[in-house]
Amino acid sequence: MKKDIIILGAGITGLSAGLSTGAQIYEAGSMPGGICASYYIGRDGKKSSARIDDETYRFEVGGGHWMFGADKNILDFLEGFCDLNRYDRISSVYLPDRVLYVPYPIQNHLSYLSPDIRDKVLAEIIDSDNTIVKTLRDWLEMNFGRTLSELFFFPFHKLYTADMYARIAPQDSFKTPVDRELLMKGARERTPAVGYNASFFYPQNGLDGLINNMAAKCRINYNKRALKIFLDKKEILFEDGERLEYETIISTLPLNQLLEMTGLLAGSPDPFTSVLVVNIGAKKGERCPRDHWLYIPESKAGFHRVGFYSNVDPSFLPASSRKDNSRVSIYVEKAYLPGLRPAEDQVRVLCRDIVDELTDWKFIAEAEVVDPTWIETGYTWQYPGSEWKQKALTMLEKYGIRSTGRYGKWKFQGIAESLKDGIDIKTVLNG
Repeated sequence: MKKDIIILGAGITGLSAGLSTGAQIYEAGSMPGGICASYYIGRDGKKSSARIDDETYRFEVGGGHWMFGADKNILDFLEGFCDLNRYDRISSVYLPDRVLYVPYPIQNHLSYLSPDIRDKVLAEIIDSDNTIVKTLRDWLEMNFGRTLSELFFFPFHKLYTADMYARIAPQDSFKTPVDRELLMKGARERTPAVGYNASFFYPQNGLDGLINNMAAKCRINYNKRALKIFLDKKEILFEDGERLEYETIISTLPLNQLLEMTGLLAGSPDPFTSVLVVNIGAKKGERCPRDHWLYIPESKAGFHRVGFYSNVDPSFLPASSRKDNSRVSIYVEKAYLPGLRPAEDQVRVLCRDIVDELTDWKFIAEAEVVDPTWIETGYTWQYPGSEWKQKALTMLEKYGIRSTGRYGKWKFQGIAESLKDGIDIKTVLNG
């Protein structure tokens, strides 16, 4: 049977593309949302995709997915499926050896550091020149100097990129804003919040409410993992043996995986990192911060971020804990190079080590739920001078395949931009 348009993946981009085009969606899993999916676990360990018990913790498959950068059109679209709450970001760099919290971005809050470090950082930044850089490591040192880089940027990015920061190209500079006027001001006094997510949104009834409402208006075929795309026949082979002809494919799958399925070669692929997300429900510790998330440059267990779902919204907690604020819902992220997924026994040990470290930091007093999830393609990167991504996208288009969304375009972007990719795909296809 032939379908004119086929959408691969029922994540946030696939769902919005389904709404935009009316085309059928083929999803490898048994539920929509991809990494932007909520789920619930009770203290008895029972897991469900919907909150059927008020005494459950809410978590998300891929860690905290907050909606930033949404314009009016995207907000109007979202509000057609859910009610949104708006939040002002509370985020810090946490230096555990000093038990020191420095508001994000650290370069705009140098007054939190000791006078000798602050003065040294300022001198290095003032004296820096705009030399040509090739790698992310070079870019960080050029903009923020050796001292601040060694204090935070180098060790954090070593963890965040699984030690690739000295080999990959500078990218996502909006995450690390460079404003020398604010930097100089921040050495003396408080500065205003800046950056791509200074304010953000989250659905009142959870991300699952939004996803389920979108999915209800789409035509989704679940448990349909695509294995191979035959370009000459314009045919897709699925894991269950079904073959389906197509005229156009809208793919939201990771770009490297899509190329493997088609057999197309665009040169050496750019790298990615996998992420282990450890979701934790716990009794709150006496030094649990109020931050929405923390950037961690050093941890014994090797994680680079700790997020506090329930500091964003108490609905992530069991109902009985929302008023007295006695519990906390947390996500922890640790990055891995491809092919280095830890075995189950290693994950159990790592989860124990993470819980022990958060307990030592007094963020938690007692863990009640610990649930790890593995994100195979977590963050995407580029090598200096690489043309792989653009070559791949161009080649695929020649065969009627549009690769879009965060992983389809091989770039970091949030829910708002991913939604826009799906909404706009009909216009793109119509040329």
